[in-house]
Amino acid sequence: RRATGFTTRSDIGPARDANDPVDDRHAPPGKRTVGDQMKKNQTADDDDEDLNDTNYDEFNGYAGSLFSSGPYEKDDEEADAIYAALDKRMDERRKERREQREKEEIEKYRMERPKIQQQFSDLKRKLAEVTEEEWLSIPEVGDARNKRQRNPRYEKLTPVPDSFFAKHLQSGENHTSVDPRQTQFGGLNTPYPGGLNTPYPGGMTPGLMTPGTGELDMRKIGQARNTLMDMRLSQVSDSVSGQTVVDPKGYLTDLNSMIPTHGGDINDIKKARLLLKSVRETNPHHPPAWIASARLEEVTGKLQVARNLIMKGTEMCPKSEDVWLEAARLQPGDTAKAVVAQAVRHLPQSVRIYIRAAELETDIRAKKRVLRKALEHVPNSVRLWKAAVELEEPEDARIMLSRAVECCPTSVELWLALARLETYENARKVLNKARENIPTDRHIWITAAKLEEANGNTQMVEKIIDRAITSLRANGVEINREQWIQDAEECDKAGSVATCQAIMRAVIGIGIEEEDRKHTWMEDADSCVAHNALECARAIYAYALQVFPSKKSVWLRAAYFEKNHGTRESLEALLQRAVAHCPKAEVLWLMGAKSKWLAGDVPAARSILALAFQANPNSEEIWLAAVKLESENNEYERARRLLAKARSSAPTARVFMKSVKLEWVLGNIAAAQELCEEALKHYEDFPKLWMMKGQIEEQKELVEKAREAYNQGLKKCRHSIPLWLLLSRLEEKVGQLTRARAILEKSRLKNPKNPDLWLESVRLEYRAGLKNIANTLMAKALQECPNSGILWSEAIFLEARPQRKTKSVDALKKCEHDPHVLLAVAKLFWSERKITKAREWFHRTVKIDSDLGDAWAFFYKFELQHGTEEQQEEVRKRCENAEPRHGELWCDVSKDIENWQKKIGEILVLVAAKLKNTF
Repeated sequence: RRATGFTTRSDIGPARDANDPVDDRHAPPGKRTVGDQMKKNQTADDDDEDLNDTNYDEFNGYAGSLFSSGPYEKDDEEADAIYAALDKRMDERRKERREQREKEEIEKYRMERPKIQQQFSDLKRKLAEVTEEEWLSIPEVGDARNKRQRNPRYEKLTPVPDSFFAKHLQSGENHTSVDPRQTQFGGLNTPYPGGLNTPYPGGMTPGLMTPGTGELDMRKIGQARNTLMDMRLSQVSDSVSGQTVVDPKGYLTDLNSMIPTHGGDINDIKKARLLLKSVRETNPHHPPAWIASARLEEVTGKLQVARNLIMKGTEMCPKSEDVWLEAARLQPGDTAKAVVAQAVRHLPQSVRIYIRAAELETDIRAKKRVLRKALEHVPNSVRLWKAAVELEEPEDARIMLSRAVECCPTSVELWLALARLETYENARKVLNKARENIPTDRHIWITAAKLEEANGNTQMVEKIIDRAITSLRANGVEINREQWIQDAEECDKAGSVATCQAIMRAVIGIGIEEEDRKHTWMEDADSCVAHNALECARAIYAYALQVFPSKKSVWLRAAYFEKNHGTRESLEALLQRAVAHCPKAEVLWLMGAKSKWLAGDVPAARSILALAFQANPNSEEIWLAAVKLESENNEYERARRLLAKARSSAPTARVFMKSVKLEWVLGNIAAAQELCEEALKHYEDFPKLWMMKGQIEEQKELVEKAREAYNQGLKKCRHSIPLWLLLSRLEEKVGQLTRARAILEKSRLKNPKNPDLWLESVRLEYRAGLKNIANTLMAKALQECPNSGILWSEAIFLEARPQRKTKSVDALKKCEHDPHVLLAVAKLFWSERKITKAREWFHRTVKIDSDLGDAWAFFYKFELQHGTEEQQEEVRKRCENAEPRHGELWCDVSKDIENWQKKIGEILVLVAAKLKNTF
């Protein structure tokens, strides 16, 4: 009959749902349902590696990793990283083609299946043609929800009268259904479980219904309702939002007193308490356990418990100094004294306990009594002797110290203290005894040297220091150069000049390689100057000059040191010695001549320069210094003769320039022009001569000739920035703005990345009233010269006031130590009337670059407006010492022909007067 086999449910067992429980009634969580078991089995199967032949490929091998179950080691990680790098590299090679292909596929897909938004785009465009009447005639979309959802009807609750309950209780009817609210609250319309509108549990409590009679006691229901209402009202009255019945301040104070001051967790405290208790019980004679327990209780605010614990600790560990000191600390005043007295009985040799006892006493006599008692028990304690001596008068202190050095002969401090209190003769004896007792301490020797110096015996100082080093070496003491230099600095500050110089001479050469001497000594001198130990620095320079008498750099540094920190006499004496040893060093001759000239001794300055001529014949610097000396002292004919000699014997561009300048400032314009023409024949590539020629023509108001001079100069010196600027300003002055702009653009092409040219371009547009173009140019300038301080300082003030602060922050990030930026920030604070900050930034600016005259001028102007006369004078003096030579505004005034003989202070006043607070 061609029958086929089949399988029924009885053959394979009943079908089971994933949520059906398993047969094992005690299965752990996560294995209690059939689904959980299946998931577990599936995960187990996944974990096992499938090494079946069907999972094998001839090229790729097995689909999974054969060794995934093995440990993953460092070399596996390295191999994976190499493979990943290779994959990344290969992926990058195909990246462009893949991205192109993906793009094409997406475009094709979008063509075939456009978005709904794209499908309706033509209709959306047609919406523009819809009129207002058509738009308003579109019907409103109705609410698609059914009626019950649209109009929800709130459930109505009607209060049931008491008569209803009474009637039904009497009738004794049985109800077959339960009110859903009853099941929710466990009662009938009451938030309290198992009660009938009553705060007391129980559905039909005795007293509400008399058993057997079926009568309801309505009076008790009313009482219960009133009780519930009272509870609710009291809750509301005590709430934060309602009117409170608690005094809030008092309540918060109570809360604060309850909050522990430690900031740890309560459980941590309990754990610590338990551990410490265990330590105390295990080893009751271990002092740190008692101290730690007491401190824990103190921190948690239980001071009395802490005191009780530490007192128990003193009983268990009576020989522990720390426990007694902790007990004295925790106890209040009088009790602490009693504790210390008890401690002294147990530990009569403890210095710390005696010191604590003295600290607890408020009366000086009581302190003295305690310390003297302590010294009876512990006569060899330096600490006790020092504490006792500090409380005594000088005479008593001397007597006590003489006893102290007998008891503590190895204490240097006590010996030195005694020497200070003794007379000269006795002090020498004391120090000699100290040296015998302590032959390895340098301080005794240094004090002896200071003692001799203080009593006018300076020739002994050198001997004492030399003997000190010899003696200390003999006793095996290593001479630590840094320590001795530090001692010398302390002597300097104490006024013992001879001692400090003697120490320096003795130790300066110790432990230094011969080739490092000069470098190390110069560093030491700088360090001494930084620590304000000027005599030490002077001693170092003197010693260095003895060792290196022909080193020009050492003489120069010594001369600058004397100029900044010494007197004019000391500087001149040093320079006389310097030129004797280094006659070829022009700068030393010039410094000497300048010092004499500033002191008003012109003949001496002349004689120094004459000697300099002999040592350095035909030196340009000395020729020009001699000319300056004569011209500054109104000896113009002598200056002319000197310049004529210089031009014939040592002709240089600078000599010619100074010759032209002299004739120009004296008003001999024709002679100046003649000299200028002669100079340009020899030195046509010297831009300053072209500038002077052009400026003389400008002064004579011959614009064409001035323009021609500048243009000729630029052909020869196209990299001279001042020449470009002069030509541009000349064109601007005669109203040729376009030509000035073109000149500046040309100059920027010839001299790229030059901030001065960019700045002039920006200012040109700003002066012409084209602020937008100025801002655009400034942005370009900052791109080309991002670290230019002068551009950033200008950019700050091109911004509107609210944006200036942000711009200044950007400027400081780019040019943190640029004086122009610091000056701009100081001006910014000045404009905001932040006087203290502005002054601080002005100080910073002149400290970073003291050669910037503009900074000094603004600083002086600021002090004129907001400072005292002393502050103004201080700025003027500092400026005169700094002798600034640069700065745009400064050079405008200082190089003006009319101001050629003005001193630095006068130029400062003129520049400050020209400044206007327009920022």
